[in-house]
Amino acid sequence: MRRSRADEFMEFAAGRTGSLFRSACLLTSGDTHRAEDLVQETLGRMYAVWGRMTRVGNPAGYAQTVLVRTYLSQQRRRSAGERPLGELPDTAQPQGDDPALRVALLDALARLAPKDRAVVVLRYWEDRSVEETAEAMRVSSAAVRTRSVRALARLREHLGGSIAEFAAR
Repeated sequence: MRRSRADEFMEFAAGRTGSLFRSACLLTSGDTHRAEDLVQETLGRMYAVWGRMTRVGNPAGYAQTVLVRTYLSQQRRRSAGERPLGELPDTAQPQGDDPALRVALLDALARLAPKDRAVVVLRYWEDRSVEETAEAMRVSSAAVRTRSVRALARLREHLGGSIAEFAAR
């Protein structure tokens, strides 16, 4: 019996939501509310084209590309009036998680420009090649390499001497 398109999409969405959310959290510097909105918009866009997914060899990779492009598009239109709160709400941390490392890395990522942050997430979190990253961001491979070098230098600058401390953990 053939499954409906909606059932196929629901199965896909259920399997990919966690990965999309983790990438979105990194892109939004830990702002889980914006990350949830970003994932929701990405899945909405994916649903709209789901009937044509037979031509796409890797729907999961395509979803990640849609996520990054949606993020960059939102950054361009983002209202200047929206500001995050100065204090984070109390949340429980899973066992084995290093909160100091997480906070330091999210803070350093937050200080990067949106396109630099996207390059770092795609290249080093999602382990994409330079060419895949360039395609996802609609820029040249040279631009990705340049942004990678500059973004990593800025991360080292922001993390300072603490980077060796975190790497030893």
